[in-house]
Amino acid sequence: MSQLLTSRQAEELHKSIIAYLTSTKLTDSAAALRQELGIGDSFDDATSKKYEGLLEKKWTSVVRLQKKIMDLESRNTALQSELDSATPTSMSRRNQDPTTWLPRSPARHTLQSHRAPINSVAFHPIFSSLASASEDTTLKVWDWELGELERTVKGHTKAVLDCDFGGPRGGTLLASCSQDLTIKLWDPSDEYKNIRTLPGHDHSISSVRFIPSGAAGSPASGNLLVSASRDKTLRIWDVTTGYCVKTLRGHTDWVRSVSPSFDGRWLLSAGNDQVARLWDATSGDVKATFLGHEHVIECCTLAPATSYPHLAALAGLKKPPSASSSGEFLATGSRDKSIKLWDSRGTLIKTLIGHDNWIRGLLFHPGGKYLLSISDDKSIRCWDLSQEGKCVKTIDDSHGHFISCIRWAPGVIKGPIAPTGAMTNGDAGKAKDDPGGKESIRCVIATGCVDMSVRVFAS
Repeated sequence: MSQLLTSRQAEELHKSIIAYLTSTKLTDSAAALRQELGIGDSFDDATSKKYEGLLEKKWTSVVRLQKKIMDLESRNTALQSELDSATPTSMSRRNQDPTTWLPRSPARHTLQSHRAPINSVAFHPIFSSLASASEDTTLKVWDWELGELERTVKGHTKAVLDCDFGGPRGGTLLASCSQDLTIKLWDPSDEYKNIRTLPGHDHSISSVRFIPSGAAGSPASGNLLVSASRDKTLRIWDVTTGYCVKTLRGHTDWVRSVSPSFDGRWLLSAGNDQVARLWDATSGDVKATFLGHEHVIECCTLAPATSYPHLAALAGLKKPPSASSSGEFLATGSRDKSIKLWDSRGTLIKTLIGHDNWIRGLLFHPGGKYLLSISDDKSIRCWDLSQEGKCVKTIDDSHGHFISCIRWAPGVIKGPIAPTGAMTNGDAGKAKDDPGGKESIRCVIATGCVDMSVRVFAS
């Protein structure tokens, strides 16, 4: 057998073995080895002390290094596949341009404390707080920058199905809705005290969103809230009085999702009847219906004005609608595993196929170029609207189970300091188009999962 070690290294190894055998009280074996190797009296107690523990140290460090190598190899493979699928322009601009930023694995934080699946996540408009709503009947508030749990909010008696930050200017509230047939309002400035409970729905409440007011200077604040329920209705509430000001009827089955436009003029809803509806929030009339899905529609969202140029091109329009015009385009995701892009008249623009399980959440990138989707196939997919809706990125290992929700952190307003509550958390793209304050995109996304964890992906 060829000698791998130099004579010096071999001598060190022999001495380490003898020291190890001596320290573990295997004196006969140690004596036999010394005799065989011809190591005499030069190997005294002091030398033995010097070599003691060396073998164990080397042994454990080898195992640790092997694990590190394996981790680095898998990371290398992931980065290589990302490089292979990247275009030269996306690579050169990745470092500085938030409009082209996309989430990547691994997540910055994995937040664990819930005892049952998570149904919804929502970002505070100003602070680095992130709320999560769970089947365990609680809401939890986290610091998404530090990855720490801030508090657990208790009050609901059954699963909490959705949550959202928003509310009147200067007074951000957290709203939550539950299978216990109530909507609750919590005050973040007073230790998340339950300040109001809104009863009225006759069945589980699946979705709740603050409606931006569209007011100049503070477009995303407003005292109206919309909820969607299994009782087939949508209700609009005044959060300052707690009264239901309007009930929207038209769906023939469970309404699972509702999404307001960035100025609060339109409401988009969808659910088990497989038809999405666009409502005029003021009159309560249906503006358009969207027929085409072959199974329950799990999620729907209205496009921000930043995506109008890409969607207008997809729709074959010569020029995009005005950036101040809301509710021009929208997206729906269904259990039929497809995502559909529509214009506001109900015309289907494009069907995006790629997920191999139910679509559970949709999010337009605030930069307008991408649509992000999550699914029960445990992946996040990024669709490039400037390339006819081509899937340009898939994060397969984003969670260990079905992904139930996704949110984009609200942007930071540059210029005059925004008053507390001036930004609503709502769906991505809400209030991204306010001509008043210049808003910069925050590259932070949160997802929630059936595996009881929340993950934060950040640049």
